[in-house]
Amino acid sequence: MKKEEIEKGGVPVEDTPEAWDVVETRHRFKGHIIDVVTDTVRMPRDEVAERDYVVHPGAVAVLALDEHDRVLMIRQYRHPTRHLMWELPAGIRDVAGEPLATTGARELAEESGYRAGTWHTLVDLRSSPGMTDERVRVFLARDLTKIPDEENGFVHRHEEIDMPVEWVPLADAVEKALMGMIHNSAAVAGILAAYAASVEGYALLRPADAPEA
Repeated sequence: MKKEEIEKGGVPVEDTPEAWDVVETRHRFKGHIIDVVTDTVRMPRDEVAERDYVVHPGAVAVLALDEHDRVLMIRQYRHPTRHLMWELPAGIRDVAGEPLATTGARELAEESGYRAGTWHTLVDLRSSPGMTDERVRVFLARDLTKIPDEENGFVHRHEEIDMPVEWVPLADAVEKALMGMIHNSAAVAGILAAYAASVEGYALLRPADAPEA
């Protein structure tokens, strides 16, 4: 069935930019990484309502897949959840103007000690659009090589000290996500997206520098 036939008579299923009128903005909190604001937004029928949300610089995550179809996963303590959580290598977009794939490559190197020769955009996420503007791009990284210890001078601190790295078969990672054993949103989305994309041999994925909506 053609796309136009599916969408005929309905609204196209695609997120689109739109900005409703903001009557007032109040800044509630400014932190090291995030801010919290309250916008008074003009709603349909000329009503107004307050919306609290977190302003976030955005993040990237990397699903690194080796030649045996194993996913590189790390375990990190996440204080708000009071859990040790299995995740993908990831980090904040904290370098102004840096291409997202470059940020992803740096995070992969720092957190796992690997570099990748092939990069694609795997999936783009809005982590919790009702309470934050955070955007997360998840990359698929393949053709992996280990970085010699003497070339990787990154010093792990805080939650990253003694952070284990494990290789999990992609099919097992899917099962763990569906069984509620992995909860990190970028990890779950990346694992399921990689499994779905593998059906077409990853041929339908966007390039690493694909624009964000």
